[in-house]
Amino acid sequence: MPKLPEKLQERLSQRALDGTLRKIMRNENVVDFTSNDYLGLAKRNLVVPNVYRGSGGSRLLSGNHSFFDRIEEQISDFHKADMALIYNSGYDANIGLLSAVLQRNDVIFYDSLVHASIRDGIALGKASSYKFAHNDLLDLQKTVNQVRKNQKNKASAVYVVTESVFSMHGDGPDLKSLAEYCTAEGFNLIVDEAHATGVIGPEGRGGVVLRGVESQVFARIITFGKAMGCHGAAILGGKELREYLINFSRSLIYTTALPPEALVTIGKSYQWLLSDEGEAERSRLLALISEFKKAVNEFGLTPLFGLSESAIQAYTPGSLNIVKSTAKIMQDSGYDIRPILSPTVP
Repeated sequence: MPKLPEKLQERLSQRALDGTLRKIMRNENVVDFTSNDYLGLAKRNLVVPNVYRGSGGSRLLSGNHSFFDRIEEQISDFHKADMALIYNSGYDANIGLLSAVLQRNDVIFYDSLVHASIRDGIALGKASSYKFAHNDLLDLQKTVNQVRKNQKNKASAVYVVTESVFSMHGDGPDLKSLAEYCTAEGFNLIVDEAHATGVIGPEGRGGVVLRGVESQVFARIITFGKAMGCHGAAILGGKELREYLINFSRSLIYTTALPPEALVTIGKSYQWLLSDEGEAERSRLLALISEFKKAVNEFGLTPLFGLSESAIQAYTPGSLNIVKSTAKIMQDSGYDIRPILSPTVP
């Protein structure tokens, strides 16, 4: 096989020198503190037998199985949205949405800690982009005013993007105040609900429903690979947005559609959320979060944790070596805990 080009080899070598070289690893027979399977649903067999395994093509060609219509209606009803459009993953949904809607002379403001898929989607779009301090509405307002002062022409459209639960910190913005500000300014608010879906809000309907701001949000991104225990994602929004994305969202148009087997599993996961068992698992999760926070406090570790109301609890010792050695101690003790390193986090 041809050797890796020299510049690429240099980048790998620098990661090794920095102590941030990533590796794929697998831990078995350990206590799970790493996955996003918050409700244990990924390990349940909810698949209906005798369902086709493949879709055969893009959804705009041969891949648009009748299950899509049924599951998308189920999803939109559950999350109190006008429509749902299924994508193959949360990454596909974010880059597909943002690259398609962000046009020249548009402006987008994004929380400084948004997910890499959101940043990549913004980079693929044509809008001018500006970040604001994490979960800081006042800094957003300040940034907006500064941009307006420096702009020669008024923006064609303005977007604001955030997450209801941030993947690395577990916290989230004041969605009600943010939605009210965006509505007053005529901005299009986009909320990634990946880590809220299935966990936050009534029956796990998400932070937007919890705060009652569904009608004030331009688009929501929900994913099924976390608490829902399966695969895929969906964009929620208005029916005009659906038509637009079907025509211009490249990660939807130019990929093989999810197979019927995956769609049935998504539908079964939503049914499970509404069951007594689903409600019991959500209650158990909330009790475990409370117990964890109580233990952190009892051991005097609160200053090292950014404690949140979600299942994501971040330990930030401030040192690459400490976080790696701590993870190793925990792994050797039977817990699946991974260190999150730069550049994934600062």
